[in-house]
Amino acid sequence: MEITRCSVPTATRAPDDRTNAYVLGCDPAVLVDPAGRTDELDRLVRDRGVDHVLVTHPHPDHVDAVEDYARETNATVWARAGRTDRFREATGVDPDRTFGQGTELPAGDDRVEILETPGHAPDHVGIRAGADGPICSGDCAVAEGSVVVGAPEGDMRAYLCTLRRLRAMAPPRLYPGHGPPIADPEATLDGLISHRLERERQVRKAVDNGARTLMEILDASYEKDLTGVRDLARATVVAHLEKLAVEGHLEWDGECARPR
Repeated sequence: MEITRCSVPTATRAPDDRTNAYVLGCDPAVLVDPAGRTDELDRLVRDRGVDHVLVTHPHPDHVDAVEDYARETNATVWARAGRTDRFREATGVDPDRTFGQGTELPAGDDRVEILETPGHAPDHVGIRAGADGPICSGDCAVAEGSVVVGAPEGDMRAYLCTLRRLRAMAPPRLYPGHGPPIADPEATLDGLISHRLERERQVRKAVDNGARTLMEILDASYEKDLTGVRDLARATVVAHLEKLAVEGHLEWDGECARPR
């Protein structure tokens, strides 16, 4: 299946102020994450015959041009089942149809399949291009660095489960929401899992060593300079604390943590 990436300038903070839109297949084609309008994306949408529009998740940096392209192509607009109100608020569009795990859409001579991949967002999905093909993975992974999984939107337990599921699927390539394609998904996903588990160890160690408030735990869990990203790191630490509390490793009441 033909997969074309179009990097669109957006207001996202990471990693480079751009979001990837994708066009999968041709006549019919599937448009994924139309984050904004560019001449290149306009041409792709026009030339490839887009019949379906969907997003990996309805964060602002992934949905800005959904309304424009839906109107101009008369394509079917899809949203996550049970999350249509959230989709409508983000895009200004009433979805025509809803999808869930395993939903298939035609794309060229093949089909794409919806994969539920929660964690970064509760309604996050991936889109697999053909049987055992590459996956448009949204904000599950990036080629370098990591993605934000921050409370209250993010769920760290769900995110780690998603990473492990993606790894078990052994896709030949991942097409992320930001940055270049991921040519070695296994190594990248292993690295992301290790990174999250190491941060979890730092958070747990901070609490074991006497840190109690969120700010105390944050400062003890990061050695790097957090200038400009402190709010993201704080939300990430909360997501880790929530995970550890659910799993019974510590107590967390939203303001104070204690060992168990």
